[in-house]
Amino acid sequence: MDPFEMQDNSKKSNKPKYSKFTQQELPACKPLLTPAIVISAFLLVGIVFVPVGLASLAASHEIVELIDRYDTTCVPMPDKVGYIQDSKTDKSCTRTLTVPKHMKSPIQIYYQIGDFYQNHRRYVKSRSDKQLRYKNAAHLTKDCEPEGYTADGAPIVPCGLIAWSLFNDTYTISVNKKEIEVNKKDIAWQSDKNKKFGSDVYPRNFQNGNLIGGAKLNESIPLSEQEDLIVWMRTAALPTFRKLYGRIETDIMANDQLTVVIQNNYNTYSFGGSKALVLSTTSWIGGKNSFIGVAYLIVGGLCLFLALVFVVLYMFKPRTLGDPSFLSWNRDTLDCPN
Repeated sequence: MDPFEMQDNSKKSNKPKYSKFTQQELPACKPLLTPAIVISAFLLVGIVFVPVGLASLAASHEIVELIDRYDTTCVPMPDKVGYIQDSKTDKSCTRTLTVPKHMKSPIQIYYQIGDFYQNHRRYVKSRSDKQLRYKNAAHLTKDCEPEGYTADGAPIVPCGLIAWSLFNDTYTISVNKKEIEVNKKDIAWQSDKNKKFGSDVYPRNFQNGNLIGGAKLNESIPLSEQEDLIVWMRTAALPTFRKLYGRIETDIMANDQLTVVIQNNYNTYSFGGSKALVLSTTSWIGGKNSFIGVAYLIVGGLCLFLALVFVVLYMFKPRTLGDPSFLSWNRDTLDCPN
C-alpha cells in the first residue's frame, strides 16, 4: 500500500466521531441582552439590594455593644510579663462600666484577643483530632510536639499547642452591685460536641509540665462537655478575634452600673497582644456589623445608577437592534455525517 494512503487512512481514523457535545451544539439558554432586559435586571437588583442593606444597617445600629480593653490597666507594674508569670501574685482586677442603652437578653459575653495568630500553620496543625474523638487514641500525639508527652513519657490528653494555650481569664459580673449568673452552657457548636470530641475521652496529664500555657481542665469531665475548650479549639482566621465566653439571661437597663471582676491570668504580654471584654446583644444578622448593610447599599445604589444611565442613553441615543435570526444559534445547522 502507498505510504501516503496509509497516512490519509490514519488521519481519517483519528477523526473524532461527531456529537453535539463535542461540537458544543447542546441546547442552551442564550438570551439577547436587549436594553429592556439589561435595564430591568439592574433595576431588579437595585430594588432588592437597597431595602436589604437598609434593614441590615438598622438591625446593626440597634445592637448594643460594650467593649472594655483591660490588658494594660489591669497590670499595676511596668514589667507586665513578670507580673503575669508570677503565680503568687493576685491578678484580680475590677472594672466598672455604664450601660448606655437597654440591653435585651440574651447578652453575649465574648473575650477578644488581638495580635494572636491562631492561623499560623504550625499552631493549627498542633492537635490530634483522633485523640480528641476516640478513647483508645491517646497515644496518637505525632502532630502535637512539643506538647505531646510529659517528661516521663505519658501522653497528654488533649495534646498540642492549641489546647495548651487555652484562654484562662475569668469574669464575675455584677449589675448595680448584685452579682448575676453567667450561663456557660451551649456556647460551643453542637456539631463539634457530638462529632469532634468524645464523650468517653477525659483529660490526662494536661498542664502538668514546668511551663503552663493556659487554663487547666477538670479530669472528671469528658471533653465533649468541656465547652470552653471546644470553643477555643475552633481556631480563628484573623489575628484579632472574639470567642464566646458565656451569656447573661437577664435584661440590663440603661445607665445600670456593671462591675466586672477579672482574673487577669492569660499571658498576651509576651507577644504584644491585647485583651478585651465584650458584651453585646444580637439581632437577626448576628452581632454588630455594618459592612453587610453598606455593601448591599453600594451594590444596589450602583445598579440603580447604571439603570438610570442606560435609560437616558436609550432615550436620547437609541440604537437599532440587528436581526436576531442571523445569530449562529438561530440558523439551521448543517447536517453532519455520523
